[in-house]
This record gives sequence, structure tokens and C-alpha cells, in this order.
Amino acid sequence: MKKHILSTLILLFAISFADAQIQKKDKANFKEYEPGFYQNSILKDVRAVKEKKETKKVDKRFQMDHSGLNLPNKNDLYKQEWHTPALSQGNAGTCWCFSTTSFFESEIYRLSGKEIKLSEIFAVYWEYVEKARGFVQSRGKTAFSQGSEGNATTRMYKEYGIVPWEIYNGLPEERKFHTHAQMYKEMKAYLKSVKDQNAWNEELVLSTIKDIMNFYISEPPTEFEFKEVQYTPKSFLKDYLKLNMNDFVEILSYKQEPYWEKVEYKVPDNWWHSKEYYNVPLNVYMDIVKKAIRKGYTMSIGGDVSEAGFDRGTQCAIIPAFDIPSIYIDENARQFRFSNRTTTDDHGMHLVGFLEKDGKDWYLIKDSSSGSRNNDENVPEFGYYFFSEDYVKLKMMGFTVHKDAVKKILKKFD
Repeated sequence: MKKHILSTLILLFAISFADAQIQKKDKANFKEYEPGFYQNSILKDVRAVKEKKETKKVDKRFQMDHSGLNLPNKNDLYKQEWHTPALSQGNAGTCWCFSTTSFFESEIYRLSGKEIKLSEIFAVYWEYVEKARGFVQSRGKTAFSQGSEGNATTRMYKEYGIVPWEIYNGLPEERKFHTHAQMYKEMKAYLKSVKDQNAWNEELVLSTIKDIMNFYISEPPTEFEFKEVQYTPKSFLKDYLKLNMNDFVEILSYKQEPYWEKVEYKVPDNWWHSKEYYNVPLNVYMDIVKKAIRKGYTMSIGGDVSEAGFDRGTQCAIIPAFDIPSIYIDENARQFRFSNRTTTDDHGMHLVGFLEKDGKDWYLIKDSSSGSRNNDENVPEFGYYFFSEDYVKLKMMGFTVHKDAVKKILKKFD
């Protein structure tokens, strides 16, 4: 009799526990794609759109239905750290630099109280030079694309310094938005001819790559005046910004490499095969994010933004239950998606604030892409996303942060 009662109690407990874990079913449907900020503003600015008389093909995408959800998609709900206003990257694959530059601007303010807007395109220019150098030295085996990783920005600062945005912004006078498509096309075609002809003259190749960029985005300065003081890009970094580029670290969490080791992030945009990523278990990764933003540290963060729960209308990123229930999001689910390439290294952004809601975090994400700009440009939310904790846990692969935010973690690597 006692065994029967005990078995019944265990069964009732198991059923109650299972019921408690079942999430409300999320809805989804096919939503017709509507032209937004990219088509209506960026492409018109770069004069890349021609009127077409033929009927437009209807593009429908499978999307989670966010209607009826209580979503925290207002900036003023979030505790925010100082950051410069959201700026569009235009029609250029430069999110890696826009996000990390924004992060460095916040770090400069946190460390010294100085408010400054830095040039994204200065680092982009020199990154292209280094990519071309790598292409020559590897005899065409390294990637030459518009994309890169956030720590490429750090590398360029170390090697070339940095300048204020007002000194060099890389925008032709007639442009409001960046467009690098034609410039990249010409550089890519030139490098192909170099490889086809086996013409590996590094000095000539770099000179030609610079000439192409100088035509489209102008030549960056080697010296300049700022607040009545003369600087070079390197002296500006050292003497005015006082930013130590060795103080920034890359935190990664994926299971395919050993935890508690510095590893290579094996994605195409890590074209120089950097092995400077501190790989930590997922629970540690999320703990760092939670604690760092609460202590005033922002992060340049990157991962996948092409999910059904990522909605450009509400600007919210959610993991729907029909994908995976929250309780099952772990390092295996994360690695599974990276391994089968449903998680890809899409986009870099800047995590600048947080909100605790219903026992979980939401994060305020400053963004440079067009997707966050499809709503009214006169509201504070223009140029921002709102990421649920689960979305970061499953889809954001790594971030850049100041080493002081992870002192205890780094000791474990020593």
C-alpha cells in the first residue's frame, strides 16, 4: 500500500513538473516582405535603384507572430550606459567595425569621461589593406570580403591608430550613406587578376588597392589637428584617447573547441585565423554578460540575426517555443545550430543596456544595419534592437569586453 501511494505521488509530481515546463504555444505565419529603410533610404541615396515596370515578385518569409505579446521594446525601459547615437553603416559590410567602434567610444567615456565620435572607415580602410597583404602572402588562399570580426578593429587601432569621425568619415560629399559595393567589386576583380597572372608584387598590389579606395572613400590622414593640437592617428590614440588596446578581450562559447583555452573562432570573417578567443562554458558566458552590463561595461557582440523570432517590426529578438523551449537552450543546442549552420556569423552590434523582466534579462542593442531602422526615425528606438536573454544564449556567439570585467575568468586561463 505504501509503495502504491509513493508511486502515485511520484507520478503526480512528474506530471506537475512537466506541465510547468510547457510554454505557451507561440504563433507563426508567412509574412510578406515589405521594402524598408534599406530600399527607401539607403539605396535611393546611393542611386542604386532603377524604376522597373515589371510586376514585383512577392517575397514571403516565415516569421514568429509577435502580436499580443508584452514586449519591452522601448528604450526608456532599459538601464543604459553612455553611447553615441546609432549610426547607419549604409550599403557596406562593415558591422564588425561600426559595432566595435561604438564599443570603444563607450569605453573612452567610461574610462575618461570624454565624449567622442570616432571614424569607422579609417579602420575599414586599413583592414582592406591588411586583407590584400594577407591575400598576397598566402598566394590567394585567405578570404577577401567586406566582412571581418570585431577584433580586427582592435588590430587596426594597434597598427595604425585612429582618428575622429569629423576628421575622416569616408563619405563622398554627395552621399548620406556609405556604399562600398562598387569599390569592393573593383578590388576583388583586381586581386583575381593578380592571382590569375601569378603577379605577387606586394608593394604594387597594396598601392593599387589603396588607389581604388582613395577614389571611393578618400585617403585617410596621416596627421591632423584636433582641439588645437597636432596629432598622428597613433599619437591621438595614445595621448588623447589614452586607450590601451591590450585591455580588450574576446569571449567565446562554443563546444567544438576546448573550454578554458584560447581558441580560434572558425568562421570565414576571421580570415587571419586569430586564436585570441577565450572559450568558456555557456553558463559562464551568460554570467559574464549579466554581471558586466550591471557593472557599467558594454560589449561589442556578434552572432546570428536571421531567425523566425527576429522581427524588424517590433525590433525584438525572441526564441519561439516551436524552435526550442527555453528550458532546453543549452551548450548542445547552441553548438548543434552552429555545426549545422543555422547559426551563422551574421552581424556585429553593441550591447548598451539591460532590463530584468519576469526573472530574465532583456538587452538593449545599438545597431548599424537597416533592419533596426524600419520604424519612425524620430523615435528613440530607431537604430536599436531588443534581445531576449534566450536569444543571446542560443544565437550570439561571442563578444568583446574590457578585461577588468572578466578578471576572475581570465585567471583560470593562466
